Amino acid sequence: MPIEKFTTLISTCVPLPIENVDTDQIIPARFLKATTREGFGENLFRDWRYDKSGRPKDDFVLNANRYSGKILVTGKNFGSGSSREHAAWAIKDYGFSVVVSSFFADIFRNNSLNNGLLTVQVSETFLARLFEMTEADPSLKVKVDLENQKISVLPGGPEEGFEINPYKKNCLLNGYDDIDYLLSISDRIAEFEKSMK
Repeated sequence: MPIEKFTTLISTCVPLPIENVDTDQIIPARFLKATTREGFGENLFRDWRYDKSGRPKDDFVLNANRYSGKILVTGKNFGSGSSREHAAWAIKDYGFSVVVSSFFADIFRNNSLNNGLLTVQVSETFLARLFEMTEADPSLKVKVDLENQKISVLPGGPEEGFEINPYKKNCLLNGYDDIDYLLSISDRIAEFEKSMK
């Protein structure tokens, strides 16, 4: 699955105010048999979304008609636990383009960025305000500006900058995976090789 270019996103949010969400809660181990990225979204947060007979739980946020959008807003320490890349695949396949939290597990963050899913780490104060505003108004729009590394509530609401690895930022802006990036600089690589002879 090619990585889509990411520049700016304006979307409503889906709030998941739960801390310490690990990768087994994001995508349970029993669904890890596939080796391609497609199809994992239907089992995102599977044990929270469905009961034992497979019926959707009305009280879980992904089953609530009041929330929708491409931005998942989560509690602190999101993506801890095992290093399974499938967690990022499931979130992306479900339809999210951005995950916002006050802290991400490093491996989850790297897996996400490698798969075109932008992780935006904000302060706990900004996160709490975003939860509060989204829960009060599910139609609230949030703008994520990767070029300028800013997240803001529209119109004229709270705004905050975020950090991102410059290489990963370049890849997301251009829709590159690691191989695409190497191909994009193949001329420079060839020149370097010539200079070493």
